[in-house]
Formats: sequence, C-alpha cells, structure tokens
Amino acid sequence: MTFTAPIALPPFAPSDGKDRPGAPGPFPWVGLIALAAAVFLSVTSEMLPTGLLPDMSRALGVSEAQVGLLVSWFAFTVVLTSTSLAHLTRRLPRHGLIVLVLVVLAVSNVLTAVAPNYAFMVGGRILGGMAHGLFWAVVGAYAAHLVPREQIGRAVAITVSGGTLAFVLGVPLATAAGHLLGWRLSFIALAVLMLVGAVVVWRFLPHVSHYGARQTDAETADAAALAELAAEAADPAGLASAGSAVVPAPGAAAEPRRDPTMPAVILLCSITALTMVGHYTFYTYIAPFLIDALGVDGAAVAPLLFAYGIAGAVGLVLSGTVFAPRPQLGLVIGIAVSAISVSVLALFASTLPVAIAAFVLWGLAFGTLPPLLQTRLLRTASRRIRDTASAIYTTAFNAGIGGGALFGAALLNTVGMAAVPLAYIGILALAFVLVIVSHAVTRRRAA
Repeated sequence: MTFTAPIALPPFAPSDGKDRPGAPGPFPWVGLIALAAAVFLSVTSEMLPTGLLPDMSRALGVSEAQVGLLVSWFAFTVVLTSTSLAHLTRRLPRHGLIVLVLVVLAVSNVLTAVAPNYAFMVGGRILGGMAHGLFWAVVGAYAAHLVPREQIGRAVAITVSGGTLAFVLGVPLATAAGHLLGWRLSFIALAVLMLVGAVVVWRFLPHVSHYGARQTDAETADAAALAELAAEAADPAGLASAGSAVVPAPGAAAEPRRDPTMPAVILLCSITALTMVGHYTFYTYIAPFLIDALGVDGAAVAPLLFAYGIAGAVGLVLSGTVFAPRPQLGLVIGIAVSAISVSVLALFASTLPVAIAAFVLWGLAFGTLPPLLQTRLLRTASRRIRDTASAIYTTAFNAGIGGGALFGAALLNTVGMAAVPLAYIGILALAFVLVIVSHAVTRRRAA
C-alpha cells in the first residue's frame, strides 16, 4: 500500500508544571487507565455497526453490505483526514485535544442515532471518523511519552486494553441493548458515555507540554528539544537517553534529513494494514456469518461476541506479559493461530461446538496482534520520529479497517459469504511472510 507524506509532529513529554530532570517518576497507572477508557469508547463507536448490522439494515431499508460500509466510511475518513488534522492542531495542548475529540465523537453518535436515512448516517460517521483519526494520531504517542522506552510495551498494552475491552464489553453490551431497546438507543447511550469519558480524561489524564506549542521559529525553539534531536542523531534507538533528560549542548548538530529507522517503520505499518484488511474483511460481517453459516439465533450474537472479546482480553494479557519481551515471536504465533482457527471455523461451520471453539480461539489469537504490532513499531522507531510513526500506523490501521470492510462487501455481493473467511486466510498468509521479512530487515539494520 502507499502512504501520504507523514507530518513530523512536534515531540512532547510529561509535565507537571515543573522542569525537573532526573530519574523517571512512578508508573502512571491512573493516566494510562484514563487513556484506555478513551480508547474503549472510541473503538466501541467505530465498531458498533458490526453487531447491529441486521437491525440497522432493516430499519434503513438498505442491504447488510451497505451497513457494513459504514465502517469503511468511518475508517477511510480517518485515513484521509488524520494527517492534515494532526498538522492543523500541532500547537494545541494534547490534553484538551483528547477531551474535545471525545465530545465530537459524542455528537457523531447522536447524529447516527437520529439519522432519518442512510445518507444522513454516512455524514454522522464521517464526522466521527475525523475525530477518531485525530484521537489516534495523539493517543499512541501520548502513552509512549508518559514512560521510559523500556516500559513502552507495558504502557501500550494498558492503553490498547481499552480497545480489547470494547470488543469484550462495549460492542457486545451495545449489541444486546440494541436488540432489546433498539439500535438508535444504543448510539445515544454511547454518546452519553463519551461525555462522561471526556470528564474522566480531563480530570485524571496527566497534562503533557509539547514543544510545538512553545516554538514560533527556529531561533526560539526550545533548547532541550534541539539537544534531544542531536542526541537521537547519534543514538537513533534512544538506548543511552531513555528515561533521562538531555543536557542542552551549544552548537548541537542539526537533525538528519532521513531517519534510518523509517524503512522498517513503513514495512511494519504495511504489515499492520494488511493484517487489518484481512481481519475486517471477515469480522465486519461476523453477525450475518454467525446467523447464516453457524445457524445461531440473532439473540445469540451478543453472547458470542462477548466470548470472542473475553478471549481477546486473554490475548492482550499474553501480549503484555509472555510476549512483551519477544514481540516477534508473539506476532508469528498470533497470525498463525488466527489463520488456523478461521480455517477450522469455515470448514466446520455446521458443527456448532467445534465452530464456537474455533471462533473463541480466533479471538484469543487476534487479541495479541494490535498491541504487539504497536510495540514493535514504537521499539523500532527512533524517539524523534515516534509521533510520525504513530501517525503512519494510525493511517495504515484504519486503511486496513476500511479496505477490509469494503473488500468484504464486494465478496458478499458477488461470490457470497463462503468466500469471506477464505480471503481472510489468504491475506494472513501474506502477512505472515512479511512479518518474517520485517524481522530480518530490522536485525540487518541493527547489525
């Protein structure tokens, strides 16, 4: 896939109002949990149509494939607008920006709930996609900058756990509420929770001071930022300075024109996009698959999604514990087990116990992949391009979501549901090969 030219977002660092170098403080549990809550709400908003797809299709008088494309509208809006919005807001306080984004997402869900027709709903989803893209352009680097480099995997796992909980609780509970009270009330309830989340973030997330808010031109640039850039030129991995302040040095060298870690970052983001294309080709249309292929009742979709999400939470724990020191091994195992479990699900759809076991195993395996991909990305990228790498990752991730939903709709309208899981398996096989290649490239560059 191709990428637009990334915007080099200004670096930012934790701040409590005082400039105090030295050893890092205690692990920021409260702040990271607040970020995880925001991620939970944002991902639930993005993926809610997948659980309510048949209900929304009947109410709006459109096909299930068209409702599935609401995920594509949302995701492609992220791809097209996140970089430009991140650039336009680069001097705004990160803390207040996250609060504002949650408020806009609340408005988007209200518009979706009251939509009189499909076109109006698409407009509401586009607004939500703009807010979601800006949110992810900020939140990924926010977590990394709250901790030293050696704790990035742990911080990412905590933050991304909000997305896993969205699958465990958010989407299943909203789906169940939609079946019980109507899908429109589910979106209204989510909008209310978005406003509550904005208050939680405003109250509990530590502020960060980013250098872009203080710079006006090169002559007034913050001296510590320039010193850090100079240190990164000599130590791209950030090993020598991780978790410590850099002492400004007069006449520091200028930032290199090209960061040596960028090719590996691009390759990892390509793997991310490919993995998400495969996953959302199938997962976007999981409700009709469960009903038609497995023969379960519509009321059973929410409990099955809940079981899938619980398994994903177990995968998340594995990614933050067993696989945190060895993300490459975790990625290889996660992709392989995902492909095997979906193969069993497709082949034994008529044997309900086997199919459900394979479905849950798929949830566990896939639950390891997003945090491991992001951990590998943030470890691979040098400190000075970490924000840029996060922006590219956001673009790739959402391009994959939108592309997968679009590809799944095309398969559904042409060859039928039976081809959808097979396409997922084929895409995962290609992603598996690229993971092996990326590891070889990273090791060669490190050597």
